[in-house]
Amino acid sequence: MFFCGKPIPPPVLRRWRQEMRGDTALPHRKLHVGVELMAVLLSAALALMLTSLTSGAGKEIAASDHRVVKQALLGEERRQSYMQSLLGILPKSEPWEEWLKSTGEQPPDFDAMPSIPELPDPLKMYADGSSVKTKEAWEARRQEIRSLFTQYVLGTAPPSPNNLKAEIVSSEVENGTTVRKVVLTFGPGSGARLGLELIIPPGDFPKPVFLTQHNHRGWAMIAVRRGYIACIYNAADSKDDTEQFTQVYPEYSWSALRRRAWAASRCVDYLQTLPGVDASKIVITGHSRNGKQSLIAAAYDDRISAVISSSSGAGGSMPYRFFNEAHFGEGIELLTRVFPHWFHPRLRFFVGREDKLPVDNNLLISLIAPRPCLLSTAINDPVESTWGMQLIYLSCKKVYSFLGSDGRLALRWRYGSHETRAEDIEDYLDWCDFVFGRGGRTFPERLLHPAGFQSWLKLSGEKLESASFKARTAIELSEEDAKQWDGKRSELVSKIKWLLGEEPPRAKHELDRYGAEASHTASMLGRAYVPEGVEKLSVTFGEYCTGDVYAPKGAAAAGKKLPAVLWLHPWSFSNGYTAGYRRGEQPYINFARRGYVVFCFDMVGFGTRIEEGESFYKRTPRWSLLGKMVRDAEDAVTALAELPFVDPSRIYCVGYSLGGMVGVFLSALDGRVAGIASVCGFTPFSTDTPDKHTGGLGKYCESFLLLPRLGFFLGSEKKVPVDFHELLALIAPKPVLVVAPTLDKDASAQDVEACVQQARRVYAAKGASSALELQTPLDYNRFGPEMQEEVLKWLNRISGVGS
Repeated sequence: MFFCGKPIPPPVLRRWRQEMRGDTALPHRKLHVGVELMAVLLSAALALMLTSLTSGAGKEIAASDHRVVKQALLGEERRQSYMQSLLGILPKSEPWEEWLKSTGEQPPDFDAMPSIPELPDPLKMYADGSSVKTKEAWEARRQEIRSLFTQYVLGTAPPSPNNLKAEIVSSEVENGTTVRKVVLTFGPGSGARLGLELIIPPGDFPKPVFLTQHNHRGWAMIAVRRGYIACIYNAADSKDDTEQFTQVYPEYSWSALRRRAWAASRCVDYLQTLPGVDASKIVITGHSRNGKQSLIAAAYDDRISAVISSSSGAGGSMPYRFFNEAHFGEGIELLTRVFPHWFHPRLRFFVGREDKLPVDNNLLISLIAPRPCLLSTAINDPVESTWGMQLIYLSCKKVYSFLGSDGRLALRWRYGSHETRAEDIEDYLDWCDFVFGRGGRTFPERLLHPAGFQSWLKLSGEKLESASFKARTAIELSEEDAKQWDGKRSELVSKIKWLLGEEPPRAKHELDRYGAEASHTASMLGRAYVPEGVEKLSVTFGEYCTGDVYAPKGAAAAGKKLPAVLWLHPWSFSNGYTAGYRRGEQPYINFARRGYVVFCFDMVGFGTRIEEGESFYKRTPRWSLLGKMVRDAEDAVTALAELPFVDPSRIYCVGYSLGGMVGVFLSALDGRVAGIASVCGFTPFSTDTPDKHTGGLGKYCESFLLLPRLGFFLGSEKKVPVDFHELLALIAPKPVLVVAPTLDKDASAQDVEACVQQARRVYAAKGASSALELQTPLDYNRFGPEMQEEVLKWLNRISGVGS
C-alpha cells in the first residue's frame, strides 16, 4: 500500500491494522488489501493525517482521522462477513455469483444503514430524514428516489437518444382501421432497433393512446374498439427487441425490465411526432412482469399520462418488505434467482434484510404522482398480496393528497387468480375514459384488511389508560416453587383472554363434509393436486370453516392411530395455508409423507376468508382477529381428535411466522396440544419498540389489526399485561421448539432467547428443562426444506415416529 507515492512501511501498516481492530496484542491478521476502495480510503485518510500533523493542526485532527479510518476498516470487515454469510445461506445462483466474481462487489455495510421496517415514507428524504413540505422539496425527493432505484434495483440507463428515426414497414387498412408496423432506430450508429405496431381506428383526431407490450395485443383490440390508438411494442417475453440494447449501450448496467421500460419511452418519442395522437393522453399498461415495466416506465418518464398496473407483483406493486418468505410471497431471494435478469444483481444483497433497502415499491409508484395510476389485482392472485397492495396504496395516497391530486390513485380488486378476462380490460378502459375526461368511471375505495388503531377505537368504543398497568420485566417465580406458578395460571389465562378481546358465545360442532372446499376453489389456490403417497379429506369444522386433512396413503383404512400436526400458515394472504412461492414441497405434504396426519385451514383474513376478515370488526368490534384465529385452531384440534385414525394424545402444532404466534397462544390455552414448534413466530411484546428493526407493536394494531388492544401500549410496551415468556411457561412441561434465526428482520433473536430463558425457569421447576428447545440458526426468516427437516427431526423425537 502506498502513501504519497511511497510504500507504507510494513511494521507501521501492521500496527495500524491491529489498532483498527482494537487489538494491538494479537499477531497480525491479514487485511483484505485487494479491495480497491479500502486501499483508497486508507491512503487518503493517512495522507490527511500526515498533512494535519505537519501543518500544526495537532493531535485532535489526527485522532478524528484515526476514527474515520477505523470505521471504514470495520465497515469493510462487516461487508466481507455479510458476503460470506449470504453465500452460505442463499440457494446457489450462478448468474449472481458470476457477477460477484466479475465485479468484486460486496454487500453494503448494513450496520451503517438505517433500518426501515415499515414502508419508507415517500415524503421524507432518505439522506437526512428531513420532511418534504414543499413542491420543490418533492422534486428533490423524486430525484433521490430515482437515484436510489437506479443504484439498488434497476441499474443505469442511457439518456434519451437524439437520433431516433421511424421506418414504416407496412400499412394496411382493415374495416376502416389502419394497422401499421414500424421499426424505430436510434442510439450510437443507429444500432438499436425497436419494432412496434400502431392500430389506428377511424374517427375524429387527435386520439388517446393505449400503450402496451407485444403479448397484450388482445387487450389492444378492446382499446381500439373504444376509440384509442393502440401502440404495441416488442418488449415482452414473447418478443423482446431490447436484448440487443446491451450491445449498443455496453457501458450501462440496466436490467431487463429497466431496458423494456426505456423502450416504452422510445415509443413515446415517436408518438409525440404523430399529428393524430393526443400526447397528453398516453396510458401504459401491462400484466404481471409487463405491469412491472409499465410502472417503471411511468416512474421515469413524466410524459406518460397514466398507468395501469395489472397484477404486477414483486418488483411492481408489491412491497419487498411485506411479500417475502414470511408471506409465502415472491421474495427477493426467489425473484433474483429465478429471474436474475429482471433486476440489478445488487438487489440480491438485501435478501432477508429488506428493512435495510433504502427504497420500496411505494416509492416507485409515488414517482408517478400526480398522474393517474390504477392498481389492480385479484383477491387470490398468488403473485400478489391483498394486504401488500393495500399498504402500497395507502402510502402512495399520501403523496397524491400532498400534491392536491386526491382521486387520481385508484385501487381495483377482481375475483379469481392471476388470470384476466375481457371485462377486466373493459374496466381498465372505463377508468382511462374517466381520467382522460371521456366519461367512464373510477372505483370507490375499498380496503380489504382492517387497519388503524384509532379506527378500531371508534368502532369498539373502548377506552383504557396504560398508566393503570405497571411495567414488568421477568417471571416473578423461583425455580423451586412450581406450585406457585400453577397458582398463577388462572390469572395469566384471564390476561391472555383480555388481550384477545371479548370472545362471543360458542358451541361444539362435530366434523362434517357438508360445505367442504369446492374443487375449483382448491384448484385456484394451488391445493387440488395430491401427490402419490398422500391422501386428502376435505371437511368443515367449528364455525363452518373449511379444512383439509392430509395423511399417508391408506391411513384412514389401516385402522392405526397416527400422530397429527395442526399446520398454521404465515402471512400468506392470497393462498392461505398453501405456499404460493416456495422451495421444495408444500410443508403439509412433506409432513404427511413422513407419517403424520396434517390438518390445514385458512385463518380468518387469508385465502378463502379474506372478505370475512374485511368485515370482522364491524361485526365483533371488541374481539380480535387473533382471538378468532385461536378459536378456529382450537376447533381444528377438536376435529383432529374426532378422526378415527388420529391418536388424540399426539396432536402437535407447527406454525410459521404468524402461524407460529397463533400456535403459541393456542398451546398456552388448550391442554390438548401435545407440543408446539414455533418457527419465526414471535418477538416479545415488551421489547418490540419502534426503534428496533422489528418495527414495534404497530404491526399488530396499526398496519394490520391483528390484536388491537396492543394499541393501548404503544410507547409503553413493558406494560403489556402478558408476554411470550408467560405463554411459553403456561405450556410447560410439554415440548416446545422455538426457532429464532439470527437474521430475522421481524424478530430479535437476542430478545427471543432471553424470553425462552425466562420461561425455562418454569420448565426447570417442573423438571422438564430440556423440553423447551431454542434454535438460533444463522439464517433469515423462511421455512424452506432445511428448516422443515429440523422440525421433522424434533417431531419424530417427541412423537416416536420412526423410532
